[in-house]
Amino acid sequence: MPSLEATLRHREILDILRRDGQVRVSDLASHFNVSSVTIRTDLEHLEGGGLLRRTRGGAVPSESKRFELPLEASRQVHAREKERIGQYAAGLIRDGETVILDVGSTTTELAKALPQGLRNVVVVTSALNIALMLESHPGVTVIVTGGTLRPQQHSLVNPYGTLLLQEINADKAFIGCNGVHPERGLTNTNLQEAEIKRAMMRSARESILLADHSKVMQVAAARIGPLQSARLLVTSRKARAEDLEQLRAAGLEVVAV
Repeated sequence: MPSLEATLRHREILDILRRDGQVRVSDLASHFNVSSVTIRTDLEHLEGGGLLRRTRGGAVPSESKRFELPLEASRQVHAREKERIGQYAAGLIRDGETVILDVGSTTTELAKALPQGLRNVVVVTSALNIALMLESHPGVTVIVTGGTLRPQQHSLVNPYGTLLLQEINADKAFIGCNGVHPERGLTNTNLQEAEIKRAMMRSARESILLADHSKVMQVAAARIGPLQSARLLVTSRKARAEDLEQLRAAGLEVVAV
């Protein structure tokens, strides 16, 4: 049975985890003014109770690697960060380009932020909500990839989800993911979505990752590809500077907005 002091610490650790989407041993040790060994013991206890999942150097919510939120719910998590990332990414699209937009809450923010002055842009997407959002944009032609509809995500996957992508030569692909790690590369929670993301990246001249700070240094179940398969990561300023430096050292360009 944990002491009263440890129990109070556990409650606050869970509060921080719910707020930030991840915790770091070093940050918690500094916050509580205890040793890293004590924090690791705390995390082990909480993991044993199914309240979190330990990762290298920290922990994430227990459900983060096993379950997906409906798209409408995931848009509320780190919403301001996703909005800023989407706005920055929208500014990377130029007149006359063909771009691929992955499914997800952050790519949805990109679609929302596309300037009305853009002209002759072709958007290829597997996200039905993005296709409908851009239907009335005067300078955008929308192509939907086709495939099988995933409930609650509004996305199209295999079977038949990659056939059209094999015929596309896009300028840029904007890809979401659940994990960006210097050694384990790009990963995603859902296996079907990972297949589509790989096909999108193969179909584009360059790939740009859109991921809020909670995805940095995380590893999910399904591998998308090595870190070097993307040119740029657009993330938020809440990401730890030392983590971003590791990604840069591994060859990935990083912008924090």
